[in-house]
Amino acid sequence: MSIGFETDERVADIARRTAEFVRDVVIPEEQACDGNVHAGPEPLRRRLQEAAGAAGVFAPHAGTEWGGLGLDLCGQAVVFEAAGYSLLGPLALNCAAPDEGNMHLLEVVATEEQKQRYLRPLATGEVRSCFAMTEPAPGAGSDPRALATTATKIEGGWRINGRKWFISGADGAAFAICMARTSGDPGDPGGATMFLVDAGNPGMKIVRNIDTLDQGLFGGHSEIVFEGCEVGDSAVLGEVDQGFTYAQVRLGPARMTHCMRWLGVARRAQDIALERAADRSAFGKPLAELGMVQQLLADNEIDIETSRAVLWRACWELDQGRSAAQHTSIAKTYVSEAVNRVVDRSVQVCGALGISGDAPLSRLYREVRPFRIYDGPSETHRWAIAKRAVRAALERRAAQ
Repeated sequence: MSIGFETDERVADIARRTAEFVRDVVIPEEQACDGNVHAGPEPLRRRLQEAAGAAGVFAPHAGTEWGGLGLDLCGQAVVFEAAGYSLLGPLALNCAAPDEGNMHLLEVVATEEQKQRYLRPLATGEVRSCFAMTEPAPGAGSDPRALATTATKIEGGWRINGRKWFISGADGAAFAICMARTSGDPGDPGGATMFLVDAGNPGMKIVRNIDTLDQGLFGGHSEIVFEGCEVGDSAVLGEVDQGFTYAQVRLGPARMTHCMRWLGVARRAQDIALERAADRSAFGKPLAELGMVQQLLADNEIDIETSRAVLWRACWELDQGRSAAQHTSIAKTYVSEAVNRVVDRSVQVCGALGISGDAPLSRLYREVRPFRIYDGPSETHRWAIAKRAVRAALERRAAQ
């Protein structure tokens, strides 16, 4: 097995232009709104995405036939990290969650008619979307098999009933990809189907926008009720009862793109800490010359570099067409926790400045904490990692 760490010249150029664009255009916009975009100011999104298009860095992940740059996951890892340096960078490049993951899912699973109706306007930034799977307890959460929302067959289509919550980007989304149970009972491993539901459907209603620790996700996080929500047969995404299989098509790469974006946040936090350590003096020396501060900065470098390495390994496996389940779980767990550590240490290096509104660190701190829960909490991934490791060990022993 050969894994290279060289960056393709085209990818390196896109990443360089992305970094310049984020520095010159996006960060001033982020500072102006204090990174709070849960209310989804549409003129801001349009302005940023038009500027990204002019800079030639728009939709790096989407296929060229849909107006994107067509980068594979290894290429995305480099560019998304550059975009993630600002909380609004991924939004500007149209590679933010949940739209980026939905684009990938639609490219792989949707019919040609569905691609033209949903993927094309999503990839060009004309509309936004959401992915409606998570439910209030005892419904689907870290255990998707607990899915309780149902879709019942009716003449010419389906009737969806259920409640979803923490649906990111739902406020203002043009459509939802809704997971509903079409067979079996909550707890069963199969029986889920994905449905494309237009925002104007009278059976789908946002009942509240949830107040959350983070504020940087465009459109926030909503609670949605599906009540007698009727859709046609053409709304089925993929095949009936195959929703859990398709969810893995989306979730593996989406976990990695989350890691890419948040790694950019970690680099920004470290840059702020490095600058502060060089400029601020205490006890007769710059902070950068004090051993305990040096340890914090060094540990940040170690976490950033290690995160990048495990992320690239998982992306390489996915680009090879492998399932990469073990390495995506390892990467998601490690990177989510490492990013938290980097931001936390950076706050510590900056002291009072770090927890003030005069530096963006306190805002970054709020944003990164939920990452240890999104796309599977660390505990769930550790459980899965251990199960796979034990199974592999037993298989090796049996083969001896």
